[in-house]
Amino acid sequence: MDEKNSIKEKFLEFEKFLNFVGPDKEQLIIVLRKAQNIFGYIPKDIQNLISKKLRIPIAEIYGVITFYNYFITEPEGKYPIHLCMGTACYINKSENLLKEIKKILNIDIGQVTEDGIFSLSVVRCFGACALAPVANINGKIYSKLTPESLTEILKKYKEEGI
Repeated sequence: MDEKNSIKEKFLEFEKFLNFVGPDKEQLIIVLRKAQNIFGYIPKDIQNLISKKLRIPIAEIYGVITFYNYFITEPEGKYPIHLCMGTACYINKSENLLKEIKKILNIDIGQVTEDGIFSLSVVRCFGACALAPVANINGKIYSKLTPESLTEILKKYKEEGI
């Protein structure tokens, strides 16, 4: 199946879900979660569709999306990197990890590498302060990171797709 048909099928699946929900404003979070599960992120055209179907202003929808760090508006890389910059991680030098990631991957926060393998975002807390500094890479938590250990982890993902 080519990418165009895949996108069309995803859109049809989501539209069917929206029709099932109907214009119930109380279902916004559920609808946003469903959109993100289907598309991997919540693109602008899907936000507009949600706005029409639920009869909620687009600004309100965007406000909810940007309030919760679970929701994203741009596609992530194959291996998304979420680096904690909360107090405990910051005190334990997570800013050095951020510099290292930017240097190694040549991307900034909110960007995806040219090959589509990695994307980078920061979060405020994973609730793993005793393990600081912490990063979530492709859904796996890595703790007590150093620039050296992070470099090795990224190398393994790139080479082996761990």
